Amino acid sequence: MNLTWTYPYSSPMMMRSFLQEKGITKTFLAHVKRNGKLLVNGREEIVLKPLVSGDVLTMVIPPEGEHETVVPSQIPLDILFEDDYLLIVNKPQGTASIPPQLHPDQSMANRVKGYLQTTRTQDCVTHVVTRLDRDTTGVMMFAKHRVVHAWMDQALRDKTIEKKYLAIVHDTAPLEEHGMIDAPIGRHVGSIINRCVSEDGKPSKTEYWKKETLVGADLVEILLHTGRTHQIRVHFSWLGAPLVGDDLYGGVKDEFLDRQALHCHSLTFIHPMTKKELIIEAPLPKDMSQWIEAHKK
Repeated sequence: MNLTWTYPYSSPMMMRSFLQEKGITKTFLAHVKRNGKLLVNGREEIVLKPLVSGDVLTMVIPPEGEHETVVPSQIPLDILFEDDYLLIVNKPQGTASIPPQLHPDQSMANRVKGYLQTTRTQDCVTHVVTRLDRDTTGVMMFAKHRVVHAWMDQALRDKTIEKKYLAIVHDTAPLEEHGMIDAPIGRHVGSIINRCVSEDGKPSKTEYWKKETLVGADLVEILLHTGRTHQIRVHFSWLGAPLVGDDLYGGVKDEFLDRQALHCHSLTFIHPMTKKELIIEAPLPKDMSQWIEAHKK
């Protein structure tokens, strides 16, 4: 992979300082110096080279290889966005984000590795940026190189990646038109899977907006302000309005929905290279759409 920037400033700056400003760590820069190249206007230069306005800096990154432990899968992907740096897909239900022990070849990471192997000859490591539960559908982001992965991980920590969900929740408890659920989440005693609201849990915040009132349920849009395991499912169950189909947390399955009615419908972020804001959206899956149509007032 190559990363290319045009130096935008009127005052000169040392290449090393400019790359540090772009989020390139000293360790990674040393790796590139040993095994790759640093080019200014097509000519190899050292990191002490002063950059001037209009200079084109290209970082030639050595091949990353691939994860030998991730088995490639040829199951097709539903691609929502792709460029040289990112791959964003629409995850179906019943598929894990990363390989589970019992089914080490059936996750989204397996599918992405198989896809990368068919579209490129190197850099086939599957870098998962955002994950979803096995039965949650929607937008998932992968990075195509570890340096891009590092940038997007930092964006997650800085809370500049916005994930919005759509969920169908039982109307067993009245919801406000707009609300913030602020309740700590921890492990449920005696379970390695279940989570619950508990005083000694980690701080957790879930914001929601009621989008549509249905027969026996509400369609809500959700924005996570923290990223705890099962956060949406736990918070709405705690409110008394569990997700339809989520029998782990008090919801009820039916003929249309045999999984939690939860879909990551949009991802908003600043692209790490172009610095443009992108909004990537995934349409509601068929099961949730059918449930909504069957329960309209």
